[in-house]
This record gives sequence, structure tokens and C-alpha cells, in this order.
Amino acid sequence: MQDKNKNNTAMQVPDSPRLSFALLTQNEGHLLYELDSDPEVMRYISDGKTSSMDFINNTYLPRLAKFSNPEKGWGIWKVIVKESQDFIGWVLVRPMDFFGDTPKYDDLEMGWRFMQKAWGKGYATEAAQAIKNVVEKQDDVNFISAIAEEDNIGSISIMKKLGLDYIKTDIHKDPLGDAELVFYQQRVTNN
Repeated sequence: MQDKNKNNTAMQVPDSPRLSFALLTQNEGHLLYELDSDPEVMRYISDGKTSSMDFINNTYLPRLAKFSNPEKGWGIWKVIVKESQDFIGWVLVRPMDFFGDTPKYDDLEMGWRFMQKAWGKGYATEAAQAIKNVVEKQDDVNFISAIAEEDNIGSISIMKKLGLDYIKTDIHKDPLGDAELVFYQQRVTNN
């Protein structure tokens, strides 16, 4: 795990036109549970199996704690609609292969999960772009990557809108289970 210097301040992501962002805390597992309670939301994550509060508290939040680094913007960014103050989903940022043998600290993985009420409105792309614009400016970031099931056309569409290109279809290794996924990536050129 990366050293977390307590003297540094947490990375901030400016509001986008419709959305605001804040890193999810360990006390906000109820938001993850609310989102993961919809089988359609979980369709490409766990074949529609919803997450229990026990899974959120004993697996999900401890995993989040392992890769969270507020100074670098690593973690799960809550996405809030400014007008209504509704939580509608999240955008994940962490090093690629973080739970593997050789995490890639210069290659940040982005992912997203949104409630059905937010689908089809461009929120996920708007949120991911706003967060990507900030985290990719770090000197030690050379790539932005994303992964998804091949049938997850919505997620792949967001990857393309962010400027990521298809790299390969391969097995993604994770302690929670390996899966064959598509890998998209963009080289960061503003360093």
C-alpha cells in the first residue's frame, strides 16, 4: 500500500455542470448497499446477484480501505446530483491490478456504477470525465484504464467517450473471482 502522508490534503474534484463529487467514507456503506440492491445494476458485476450488508461491511469496505488514498484521488467517488442532492452512483479510481501480484501504480483503473434512475442521462460519462480530468494530471500517472464484461455495452460506450481504446480481451485476476473482460486504455499525455 502507498504511504499516506497525513500532512497532504485530499484531492478535490470540481463540480461538473450537474454533479458534485466526494470520496466515499467507511461510514457510508449504506450507499453501496442501496446501489448494489438492484439486480439490474449488478447484472454485469455478479450476474445480477445483489450485495448483502454483511458483504458490504466485511468485504467491500475493507477492500476500499486498502486502496483508498485521498491525496492521489484513489477510492470511490460519490456522485451527487447538485439540484436534488441525490446520490446516484460512484466512480472508482485505483491502480490497475491493485489486488494482484504486481499493482500498476502508474496505470489508474476507473470504473463506475450508477442507479437505474440515472441511466441514459449522461451522468456516468460526465462524472467519469470530471474525475479523470483531475487524477490524470498527477506526474506519476501514465495510463488510464477501464475493464468490463464484453456484453456491457453501456460501460464500454463510456470508456470510448472518455477517449480510451480497446487493448485486449483477457482474464482479469481478482481474489473475489477471475473473469474474462475487455480492457480499454489511454496513455496520459499531459505529464
